[in-house]
Amino acid sequence: MARVTVEDCIIKIPNRFDLVILAGQRARNISAGAPLTIERDNDKNPVIALREIAESSVEVADLEEAVVKSLQKYVEIDEPETEDEMEMLTAESLAATVAEDLGQVVGEPEGQVEGEVEAETESFEPESDVEADVEVAADDMAGEDDAVEEK
Repeated sequence: MARVTVEDCIIKIPNRFDLVILAGQRARNISAGAPLTIERDNDKNPVIALREIAESSVEVADLEEAVVKSLQKYVEIDEPETEDEMEMLTAESLAATVAEDLGQVVGEPEGQVEGEVEAETESFEPESDVEADVEVAADDMAGEDDAVEEK
């Protein structure tokens, strides 16, 4: 039964691959609830789709468009923003923003102006004997490098 239908469809759509794609789309449309243009006669949706194509009761161009739409993905195109909407951060405004963020996270000490960072320098004082030994060894190595350079 289906072989006769396929042979009838080849007259309308000569490429068998196109026929399969279009008939499959029509069968999906029927499964989704599209109205039938011919009698069902206890046939399955793919056979009905082939019979509709053979009898030219559906437009091939409509099926082709439906196939293309089903394969397309919607891509949202971002329109370019105007210069008023785009705000370029300068180094000063970036520094102010970072200082404000740090002030909110850490909390600003009293007497300090917002956005102003106070520099504190402390001399390094070893907390243990091990750190003192490392510091002395580093000083000795620096002295040896100077002596090698002098020779």
